[in-house]
Amino acid sequence: MYTTSDIRKGLKIEIDGDPWIVTDFQFVKPGKGVAFTKTKIKHMIRGNTRDVTYRTGEKLTPAEMEELHMSYLYKDGSDYCFMDTSTYDQISLPEENLGNAPLFLLENMEVDILFFKGEAIGITPPIFVKLEVTATEPGLRGDTAAGATKPATLETGHVVFVPLFVEQGQILKIDTRTGEYVERTKRD
Repeated sequence: MYTTSDIRKGLKIEIDGDPWIVTDFQFVKPGKGVAFTKTKIKHMIRGNTRDVTYRTGEKLTPAEMEELHMSYLYKDGSDYCFMDTSTYDQISLPEENLGNAPLFLLENMEVDILFFKGEAIGITPPIFVKLEVTATEPGLRGDTAAGATKPATLETGHVVFVPLFVEQGQILKIDTRTGEYVERTKRD
């Protein structure tokens, strides 16, 4: 069991049989009365958020979460198929459970699948992925405006803003947390 002193961003708790994650919290000690913690939590399956206030000393139930390392195989309609590389078991997840992860998925990419009470509820892609630019406008020679960017379409269909010197066919390092360009790189 957790107590209110354990509340941190990213803490996974169970409320009424559902998994929730703490996205923000604030400890409040009023001049008069009992201290409390105001939290903002997000439902890990449906994605809705709500505010909950806990008095100091209240107990919280930890969510029974498990994370397995799996490989992305293919997309089948609106479902994405993954395989456990150690047991060769396959699972399918609907697109709505993946958040923005499909913008970065390539076949055979290693990801972490999050399970709640034995049921797959979401994935965590690698923090950085390397994707090829499939379409972008050519940069103009001598155009060195500081901080100027242009849109580039990646092999997964994701559009990202890149510096003017980036060309079609180059490999870019993308941060999956923000969806933004990090640097040019080479495939491993």
